[in-house]
Amino acid sequence: MQPGAADEPLQYAVPGVGRVTPGQAADAIERVLLDGLDPETAPARSAVPVPAGELLMMPAAAGPYAGVKIAGVAPANPARGLPRITGSYLLLDGPTLQPVALLDGAALTALRTPAVTAVALRRLAVPEAAHLVVFGAGPQAYGHLDALRAIRPLTRLTVVARSAGPAAELAGYARGLGLKASVAGPEAVAEADVVVCCTTARTPLFDGALVPAHAAVAAVGSHEPDAREVDEVLVGRAELYVEARAVAAREAGDLIMAGVGGRQVWNLAELVRGDVLVPTDRPRFFKSVGMAWEDLAVAAEVHRSGR
Repeated sequence: MQPGAADEPLQYAVPGVGRVTPGQAADAIERVLLDGLDPETAPARSAVPVPAGELLMMPAAAGPYAGVKIAGVAPANPARGLPRITGSYLLLDGPTLQPVALLDGAALTALRTPAVTAVALRRLAVPEAAHLVVFGAGPQAYGHLDALRAIRPLTRLTVVARSAGPAAELAGYARGLGLKASVAGPEAVAEADVVVCCTTARTPLFDGALVPAHAAVAAVGSHEPDAREVDEVLVGRAELYVEARAVAAREAGDLIMAGVGGRQVWNLAELVRGDVLVPTDRPRFFKSVGMAWEDLAVAAEVHRSGR
């Protein structure tokens, strides 16, 4: 970190977010909601198509900070050995809008997304949840495993992924943490306590009829209205939760393509405050698309921990 001159606001170059654990990031997100932030009124994400993919700009302001993430989504990057998501996060002092920190945007996203899922699944997963089924074997799969281990007594991981090598590596990582881990097909959801989908899939990954009534499912892989990771069968069976209804109506393909119509959909603030129905006789489904206020909450926590 490089502090500024004595008469200037402190400015930091933060290449990563290793100082903050997934649990601390989840706590920071909860605090923002409990302090009164309404996700329904949060600024919208703007997306601009470019030849390599998509540029996203995500501004937010809450409490003593404001900030903006500029991210690139480049679908061809993994084949080049590069991250699919790139970018930077500029954290600003709220009252003056002076820059106070610059963070790696991809590292921030890799921490923020599992933390949001953990906030939801703290309320939606059964307390004794032990078996996690993860679809995908990229950075978000690792991040979700770490985040969910912090909130539930996981003892077993099943990895479902297109590529055998990365799937085996993730299973090996889990075994190193003391979990029983294996690679299987999508039918593994029939024995799951928690299912997390963190893929680039555009069509459903599994048969929603197989998910046990006691299970909680989270899908985080897309923010496009024509892409989904779960089918209309699961959506039809499940109680539904999102970060914000307004954003989900625009971006949550899992719900849009299932035609949820006038059904009750709870938002994350209502869930954190305890104002929602959390049934045990049917699955609970949380759909996340990623919102700017979540990045701000975690970026501010990283900044505070660095100071």
